[in-house]
Parts: sequence; structure tokens; C-alpha cells
Amino acid sequence: MGKSQLSLQEVREMIVSVSHKMIASKDRLTQADKAIGDGDHGIGMARGFENVLKKVEGQEFSSLEALFKTVGMALLTSIGGASGAVFGTLFRGAAENLKGQVVLTAPVFSRILRDGLKAVKDRGHARPGDKTMVDALEPAAVEARNQEAAPLDVALAAIAEAARLGLEKTKGMVAAVGKAKTLGERSLGHPDPGAVSMALILDFMKEYVEESRRLPLVSS
Repeated sequence: MGKSQLSLQEVREMIVSVSHKMIASKDRLTQADKAIGDGDHGIGMARGFENVLKKVEGQEFSSLEALFKTVGMALLTSIGGASGAVFGTLFRGAAENLKGQVVLTAPVFSRILRDGLKAVKDRGHARPGDKTMVDALEPAAVEARNQEAAPLDVALAAIAEAARLGLEKTKGMVAAVGKAKTLGERSLGHPDPGAVSMALILDFMKEYVEESRRLPLVSS
């Protein structure tokens, strides 16, 4: 049986699960960044999601808006550098139209990715093909729009796959922004670290929903 929605409490637990898995991915993200950057992306992302755990775990939230704003601020104030700004903006932007929303469905998740993508583009001016996290986020947002009529678990599986394919395509791109831009064609063959993080976040969300489909709902 498909999982059509998550309660606010379940979304909080999903964020906790994603945070633990992102922290555990520190070495993978560090290796990705060493190829075309300073090698500190994994450290920064782990630090950011450790802060998310401090702000979210065991806390009560009135809406998805409050939860996503808290996540965004936790990332913005702890990752540092461009990644902090980008991923903090992603979650804060995603919260813009979630006032009073207490249930996550496929259409709501589509709105989250749409608004998060817009906020990231407005802040950093990155475009598809620039070899950034946008190259994973934009195809995910497009697929989310296509999946609005589907159960949430089905939608997230397709969304995560779209992000993964977008990430893979960054290997064939020459970096157009950031420090990797100075490498020119030497950045070819390597994935963008931010796109790796973006794809992982969505994949870990998908995993949580798949696991929760097999577990009884725990009331708050």
C-alpha cells in the first residue's frame, strides 16, 4: 500500500533521519569536493546537519513552515561559505508558502521544491548547466510537478531518481561558477559536490518514506 502523506511529526522525524545520514556521508562529500574544491564540503555539511539535529530533534513545531525555517536557519548559520548560503536558502525558501501546513503530500512537496529552487536561483543566480546543486535540484522540481497526482512514496522515488540523474550529468559539465570555475575543463569527469549533497538529501527523504510505509504511525 502506498504512503500518500506524512504528518508534521513524521516530517520532523524524516529531517532527523536525513540529518543523521548526511552526517554519516561526510567522507563521501569530502572526497567529491577534493577533486574540484577545497575539500571542506563534507565537513561543512556534517556540521550543518549536526546543528539541525540540535534545533529539531525532540522539538514540537506548529507547521511545516516553522520546521523548514528552523532547518534553513540551522544550516545557514553553521555550514559556512557558499554551501551554507545555498542550502540554508533552499529550506528557508521552501518554507515561504507553507504557513499553516501540517501534512506533507506530493503536491506540497512539489511546492517545496519549486519555491526552494526559486530562492536558490534568486540568491546565487546559478543556471542549469553551471555545475552546481541546481543541476540536481531543478530536474527534481520538474519531476515533482509531474508526480503531483501520485502517492508521496511513489513521487519521492521518481524525484530522487531525477536528482541522481541530474547529479550524474554534472560530471560532463565545466564549472561556470564558484572556485571550481578556475579549473576550467579540469573539472570535467567529476560531480559537483553540492549536487551530490542535493541528491543525497532527496534520496534519504525517499528512504525515510519507504521505511515509514512499513511502520505503524506513532502518535505525538
